[in-house]
Amino acid sequence: MPFQNIIISFIGSGVMGEAMIQGLLNKELVRPEQIIAADPLESRGRELGSKYGVRFTTDNNEAAEAADLLVLSVKPQVLQEVMPVVRRGAHSAKLILSIIAGAKIRTIADGVANASVVRAMPNTPAQIGQGITVWTATPEVAHQQRQQAEALLGAFGEQIYVDDERYLDMATALSGTGPAYIFLFMEALIDAGVHMGFSRRDAQRLVLQTMRGSIEYAAASGLHPAELRNQVTSPGGTSAEAIYHLEKGGLRTVISRAVWAAYQRSVALGGGEKGRNPDKLDGDR
Repeated sequence: MPFQNIIISFIGSGVMGEAMIQGLLNKELVRPEQIIAADPLESRGRELGSKYGVRFTTDNNEAAEAADLLVLSVKPQVLQEVMPVVRRGAHSAKLILSIIAGAKIRTIADGVANASVVRAMPNTPAQIGQGITVWTATPEVAHQQRQQAEALLGAFGEQIYVDDERYLDMATALSGTGPAYIFLFMEALIDAGVHMGFSRRDAQRLVLQTMRGSIEYAAASGLHPAELRNQVTSPGGTSAEAIYHLEKGGLRTVISRAVWAAYQRSVALGGGEKGRNPDKLDGDR
């Protein structure tokens, strides 16, 4: 049992913090009394306490001092305010796990005076156990704590370990922000259906099941998306006509630029250098 007799404290108990708490309890990895949820709103703490039976506090330092494993799940904008508050308790925790977008490992380690840091980037489908998390760890993280991090992040869904922190900013742009791209595309398809004459309810049902079925089929087939697309694209057919207009409108370029913009924003949040300009292709002078 990776979490036997340890206390897990969450600094920031919003949507992603709750998703992690729910996943840990649903998989019976911990008991409710092993979890402390810290949040500035007492009403939020009471809500989590009533819903899951976990302990709660409005005092971040109190939660940090009790923690064997300290999870930082606050907004990036408030991190600099939070770290000095939790520093006294955090330095003695066996593991610090951060899911804060853009926050570098060095920033976290220096800010809380603890070098045993795991940095992770989950995404919103984690709320139903269908997420994917990319994570990395400092050399100071012991084997047992790596196992704890792996089990904890596994409560979100799938996971990928990387040995270079720069992949975390890439994951933020691709998978972390990715659901927003999917939701926008879904919204556009639904609007197109309504424009043709479907009720919004029927258009939404058609789009959701089409997306769900396509994803499940792609995962089951093991084929590259280009092969799957070719299977449903007959010469001179409706799919060929639609794809022609998508390509003519620059869909691939727009998506690539959007992902690069998100990547650069993630890097900027961490105070690092910008990534390569997506408008500058390899070989450009």
